[in-house]
Amino acid sequence: MRITTWNLNGIRAALRKGFAEELESINPDVLLLQEIRALPEQMGAWAAPEGWHVHWHPAEKKGYSGVGVLSRTPIEDVQTGLSADDPDSEGRVLSVRTGGVRAVSIYLPSGSSGPHRQEQKEQWLKRFSPWAAALVDGEEPVVLGGDLNIAHTANDIHNPTGNKKNSGFLPHERQWFTDLLDQGWTDALRSHFGDQKGPYTWWSTRGRARELDRGWRIDYLLANKALGPRCGEVRIRRDAGITISDHAPVTLELS
Repeated sequence: MRITTWNLNGIRAALRKGFAEELESINPDVLLLQEIRALPEQMGAWAAPEGWHVHWHPAEKKGYSGVGVLSRTPIEDVQTGLSADDPDSEGRVLSVRTGGVRAVSIYLPSGSSGPHRQEQKEQWLKRFSPWAAALVDGEEPVVLGGDLNIAHTANDIHNPTGNKKNSGFLPHERQWFTDLLDQGWTDALRSHFGDQKGPYTWWSTRGRARELDRGWRIDYLLANKALGPRCGEVRIRRDAGITISDHAPVTLELS
């Protein structure tokens, strides 16, 4: 099974830039999308593309946030948000069962736009940890895929020194991620590439960051204990992340 996660930075813009053609080349079995920024009725044929089983969880606010899951096999047991008692009006978590795996598309908030958004991010992180802990030990294979808006270690960011006071690389955010992995989640990309600088999944449009590959790794595929032994090769398509979105698609091969 091939699972791909991709923050599109707007599905309508991505389609104009060649998203459909790139997806055909990647050829995933399961596709986890973030930041779709559209309602299904605004997507035309892509609201229900041929050959896919689809479920969308858009934000209530038009043109903002939103996640989706597309699968070649039927989708079952759809859940949105972290719980029935935890409203998810911004469309940030969508969990489905498909192909024998629970696949979760996640778009955690960014705190870079100011203290108010950082506080909302902190609240999400507090609620997310116990939710993830409840999934890590179960018999059902689970993959958490998406944009978590945190670069975990100095290997996951081009300039760790210059960003140590910036949202997404704050010490307590990085510790939160360490604690998440300590629950038993496998960071599939880091397990595949080992202890090296990069590869990155997001690049700013400023300061020649894309040209010089000065990026951040904030897009992840995390496997629970039942799925971890099946994790194989992980690939990042940097060119697609430059031409179609500001994020690259990340693909995991499962045995």
